[in-house]
Amino acid sequence: MAETRLIQGRYRLHDVIGRGGMGEVWRATDESLGRRVAVKCLKPLGPQRDPDFTRVLRERFRREARVAASLQHRGVTVVHDFGESEGVLFLVMELLEGRNLSQLLEENAQHPLPVPDVVDIAEQVADALAYTHRQGIVHRDLKPANIMRLGDGAVKICDFGIARLGADIGFTSRLTGTGIAMGTPHYMSPEQISGGEVDHRSDLYSLGCVLYEIATGAPPFDLDDAWAVLVGHRDTPPRPLRTHRAELPDYLDRIVLDLLAKTPDGRPTDAGDLRRRILTARTGPVPTAVHGPATAFHPTPAARAATGTTTRTLPHPGPTTTASATPDATTSATATATATPLGSSLLPSWTRGMTVGHKATAGSAALRQPVYDPAVGLTGEWTTASPAVPPALPPTPSGPQPAHPAAPPELIAVLDGRHRAGLGLGRLGRWEEASDVHRSVAHDRERVLGPDHTDTLASRYEFAFTLSRLSRPADALREFARVAEGRARALGPDHPETLAARQETAYVLGRLGRHFEAHDVYASVLASRERTMGPDHPDTLRCRHNLAFNLGRLGRTEESYRLAKEVAEARARLLGADHPDTLVTRYEVASTLGRLGRWSEALNGYREVATARGSVLGPDHPATLAARYEVGICLGRLGRGAEALELYRDLVADRTRIHGPEDPETLRARHGLGVNLGRLARWEEALAEARDVCAVRERVLGAEHPDALLSRREVAVCLGWLDRWEEALTAYRQVAEVRERALGAEHPETLTGRHDEAHCLERLGRHAEAVELYRRVAALRHPAP
Repeated sequence: MAETRLIQGRYRLHDVIGRGGMGEVWRATDESLGRRVAVKCLKPLGPQRDPDFTRVLRERFRREARVAASLQHRGVTVVHDFGESEGVLFLVMELLEGRNLSQLLEENAQHPLPVPDVVDIAEQVADALAYTHRQGIVHRDLKPANIMRLGDGAVKICDFGIARLGADIGFTSRLTGTGIAMGTPHYMSPEQISGGEVDHRSDLYSLGCVLYEIATGAPPFDLDDAWAVLVGHRDTPPRPLRTHRAELPDYLDRIVLDLLAKTPDGRPTDAGDLRRRILTARTGPVPTAVHGPATAFHPTPAARAATGTTTRTLPHPGPTTTASATPDATTSATATATATPLGSSLLPSWTRGMTVGHKATAGSAALRQPVYDPAVGLTGEWTTASPAVPPALPPTPSGPQPAHPAAPPELIAVLDGRHRAGLGLGRLGRWEEASDVHRSVAHDRERVLGPDHTDTLASRYEFAFTLSRLSRPADALREFARVAEGRARALGPDHPETLAARQETAYVLGRLGRHFEAHDVYASVLASRERTMGPDHPDTLRCRHNLAFNLGRLGRTEESYRLAKEVAEARARLLGADHPDTLVTRYEVASTLGRLGRWSEALNGYREVATARGSVLGPDHPATLAARYEVGICLGRLGRGAEALELYRDLVADRTRIHGPEDPETLRARHGLGVNLGRLARWEEALAEARDVCAVRERVLGAEHPDALLSRREVAVCLGWLDRWEEALTAYRQVAEVRERALGAEHPETLTGRHDEAHCLERLGRHAEAVELYRRVAALRHPAP
């Protein structure tokens, strides 16, 4: 909608004042009444939506908008009107002048708010929740961004009623890749995470998370690894607030911890009871906090430990705090965490004071891409390592650290803010923008701080990581190598951050198909980790996992299996049998068993992983669905096509419900369904399914995408079984020609395509052409010495 256009002949849009998961908020004028308003335009539904679903959704929107408009309380944003314009649903609300709590924290450099402000916000939000809960309305997505602090000190909650609508539209903040639609990960109640019944006490838990963050500077489980966040909310007791910030009053600590009870019955009865407790406690003296950056407590904005462990702060010569752009990359040396490690009783004491480091796995909820990436072939971990320094390492960098005392503190702070903005863009999956920000900050930090300063290298590392996520592995390799060299000079060759950068170079080498070089780097990093951290350190195990995965890519499957099995056993011993990291390696063990042809064992392994992931992460988690897909592969390989067919039917239904009918993972499940129809000799059905999947893949992914070619080959297979060899020949030839153009004439997949083509010629009686093509394929596969 253009800025000058009137909506319904009444509301004139001026400029965008906010963007979020559900759409945009515009500053506008109600020309009928001459008042300034805010207009929230929800994202268009899109042409792929089913018409019946869209009709129901519009009715649901009207109902929820009426609910929001009925709320009349000083602590709730007023909704004036709602409607639809050119297919876009919109709300007209009061225009608020102020900042939401998330903005207040950002403007305060992620330092906590003054204690009196925290208590006042808690009391006002509790009052508003008490009113709305009495109306039978639960917010379900309470977070700092949905709570406004106005210029006069008043507090208002936004998006009541509409937050519930997000569950149907799919606009609410998602735990990326998890399939959990409602809530924002850092503020979700355990019952939301498990998909249980949600009532007003879920809002109280979310409020506890919000108060924890504005009181300490970080949410209770400040982890960007989505698995760790989920497990933290569900299983890990939050650390008392006063362990972060001693000046907080004891009563505030107790109230917030009560709000964060794992079960609804453990929380205050209702928001009214909560408000009474706050008012009673406020009758005594409330300690005064120091404002802004001068406060004695300086928590980092994110502690990004992949398995949820606590961390210790390392000496850091730079003035800023760095952190990973996503949970897939290495965290900075200064990151701190607030969660207790999962299964901490099983961990050696030294693991309780360090960062385990980020990981992104093919089955990780942290990845902003499908669990299985056909272009990369990932079934193992992304790679990363811990920045935590083991006892054997010196507490300070071993190399020269450039000091630029003349650098203005204000400029350093600005660069730090821009760096964090880049991390935020990465968390949203906006990799192009994040890449531009990190490249710019790296350039400016190099100019101000020097090329080998840890902050400069941190920005360059994040820039390299965005390049990898943008499928630019060659560029990422160059940048990671530069970071590794710089960190070796500044921190020493065995420093964990140096090893993290080197491990990323190995991963990118693998992406480029340079597995022999990747193997050498992994082996070197592993030797250093074992020497400095010990064989059972989580980062050592992560590197061993990556090495096992790469051995499989080198065709050394027996070695890959043995090493992966050892890692799985070690992780189960240290972290627990059902810890996500353990399950990733058990998944890889099953994968190697399949490649060894040991399909019965692989089937048992995948089934165990699928069951465990379903229990830990939920049945709709992509990692769970990925394991179920592999179960189907094993059933098909074992000749149990009927069982595989039923599994894929269920999987297609689940994938469609969660991700939509045209998602690549939905189409992959449909491809598996079609293959098993063929195994049951139901070739007409198989052909129809293959053609339909092929058409969708070509439209969505492109005609030359590997998945589209795989579907076109499946069409050819079905045509052959139906004795339609002329049509099959055409399809096989198309596949071979595209593969030859994209991969080269000698690539194994191209040769397979040419072999298929020769087989068709033979079946058509064109024997001379078939023999000639067979000879060409054989010559390319086995060239003369």
